[in-house]
Amino acid sequence: MFGHSQPEQEFEQMPHTPENIVVWAEIPVTDMARSIAFYASVLNTELTLDDSGPNPMAVLPTADKMGVAGHLYPGKPAPEGTGPTIHLACPDALSAARERVEQAGGKVMSGVMEIPDGLFFYCLDPDGNSIGLFTR
Repeated sequence: MFGHSQPEQEFEQMPHTPENIVVWAEIPVTDMARSIAFYASVLNTELTLDDSGPNPMAVLPTADKMGVAGHLYPGKPAPEGTGPTIHLACPDALSAARERVEQAGGKVMSGVMEIPDGLFFYCLDPDGNSIGLFTR
């Protein structure tokens, strides 16, 4: 019958606790080649360039292809140090990573900080994106 709507069924809201609350990270960069070189050096890894989608992207690898990951893409970064901070797994000692950040054109922004789960420091990539490098 027109003019009558069914009352909305009410469902009990259950807490949602996913395996990983972060599902993907995107880092905007202005120079893809420079950024690939920076992240490859700092993270001691190889990034894969994928240009099959609407924008080219350089994928940050994970051992488990289903793990939480991210990519670099051509975009407009927030002004230096003002965007969100993405924390990335450091492949070795933080002291070595700090040196690589500076050698690759980034800036170290803090000393090493200790939290219950490990150690990290803040830095900026060549575009001013805020990143944290973390180790347990």
